[in-house]
Amino acid sequence: MKDLATIMVFILAVGTSMVGYAQNKKANNIDDSKIALQGYSPVSYLELGLAQRGSKQHKSTHEGISYYFTSAEQKAIFEKNPRKYMPQYGGFCAFGIYAGAKFRIDPNKFVVDNGKYYLFLNDLEVDAKQLWMAENDKAKLKRTADTNWKKLSK
Repeated sequence: MKDLATIMVFILAVGTSMVGYAQNKKANNIDDSKIALQGYSPVSYLELGLAQRGSKQHKSTHEGISYYFTSAEQKAIFEKNPRKYMPQYGGFCAFGIYAGAKFRIDPNKFVVDNGKYYLFLNDLEVDAKQLWMAENDKAKLKRTADTNWKKLSK
């Protein structure tokens, strides 16, 4: 981000959204239910460019986390290559990771870019997706977020 003040405003505006995560949840944006993406289908994000709520009828578990899908076909696609469908930054807000903090996301706010999908916080004060999209140097944005993620996910 060009402006450190923008980052600080972002962190302050959503600071109350911070959730304490146990050690085993540091790398995944889940609650005690261990359901990823608040029940939205990772295949829908990446293959269709849509945010679609999955169903527990079409559930798959990968590394102890449950993923829901819209159909048996989506579930089968996921199970062939689950790593391909993992959200960036463990499903935490991508702009938050860029800013050095973990925030829950609005599953309807996402960007698909170069075979990966990024999720974002959206609340009354901050639309993190717009902040991400407004950045001109996307490579720098992702490099910084990647570096921060290595620290935040440990």
